[in-house]
Amino acid sequence: MNIKKPWLPILCLLLIPTAVAIGCRHSPWRLWNSFSARFVDTQGRVFDPQGDQHTTSEAQAYAMFFALVANDHARFDRILAWTEVNLAQGDLTLHLPAWYWAKDSGGKWKVQDPNSASDADVWMAYSLLEAGRLWNSPRYTDIGRSMLTQVSGTEVANLPGFGLMLLPGPVGYQRDNTWTLNPSYVPVFLFDRLAVLDPAGPWHQIAVNVPRLLEASARHGYAMDWVTYFPGDGFYPAREQHSGTGIDTDQPGGGYDAIRVYLWAGLQGDSSQTKARLVNAVSSMGGYLGNHDAPPARVSDQGVPIAQAGPVGFSAAVLPYLRAFPGRSTLGAQQMIRMSLMKDDATGLYGKDLTLYDQNLALFATGFLDSKFEFGPSGELKVEWMRR
Repeated sequence: MNIKKPWLPILCLLLIPTAVAIGCRHSPWRLWNSFSARFVDTQGRVFDPQGDQHTTSEAQAYAMFFALVANDHARFDRILAWTEVNLAQGDLTLHLPAWYWAKDSGGKWKVQDPNSASDADVWMAYSLLEAGRLWNSPRYTDIGRSMLTQVSGTEVANLPGFGLMLLPGPVGYQRDNTWTLNPSYVPVFLFDRLAVLDPAGPWHQIAVNVPRLLEASARHGYAMDWVTYFPGDGFYPAREQHSGTGIDTDQPGGGYDAIRVYLWAGLQGDSSQTKARLVNAVSSMGGYLGNHDAPPARVSDQGVPIAQAGPVGFSAAVLPYLRAFPGRSTLGAQQMIRMSLMKDDATGLYGKDLTLYDQNLALFATGFLDSKFEFGPSGELKVEWMRR
């Protein structure tokens, strides 16, 4: 199916607001403000209105990162405090946060699964360490370093014949000499930075191995949600590991999780030697968007797009990624048009259902494109408010 281009006459109109935002060095981050008003309560808990109001450690970690980017110190503290008290038994220096918090059958709010999620743990540790630097807070630095010690001790494995890699969590991902991984849990820029801050840790080795993981596991150039490693045989698509997302993705393939692989590849610093490898490992998405209006909601375990257009957050996620393809600027414009048409004028949020995940993806993508933040050559966070 070839792309129709009725959107070309309004391209300039769409790009004008973005250009203005990019040129305005100290403008407020309206999307973060709109997000916070809808999804973050007064205690600092990020909740999912479409998922029985549940909370995940991933949502808390992302919100801490966005608060840092927005220089929203007060909200950062509230999110951190709620996370520590409710997900980490009151002390993040001793306990990694449980990944899932919701009502039990009796209506009591509590941790429903004590297992931690390593992507949330790494994002949270990174945000704390960078907050310690940018806000000159030794307390944040100390918590971040303590979290790194816990992650390296419980969520890192040495895969035989492959090397060090981040496990999705401490429990349940190594069985019968096989290891199950999530490629979207390992943004290279995070590990580049952690390797500088903790050179004795496993972070540099993980950063080096991420491109190898994608090259070996991306079926026909598409990222997979979950993959299982068989020593001596390689990586194969695996079934979904968690049911807490509320999305039926129990079949192997790429979709809800994997869309972040394209996002992280696009956010990798341009001077990074690994960026080309990351993008090239999942280059089929760029080819697909040359002939389709939106990213697919699902790709099969054989690397075949099999579902309808993905939600608006998927369009946001591929925007930084598409910038890595010379001569394909119209593909990014197409996704920006789609986002614009699906923006809720009343709230400033994206999508018909205003889902939490869509807004997270949009915050990462538009924050990057509007120069609210970027990652430096060694993964260091560069924020707009420090350029004053």
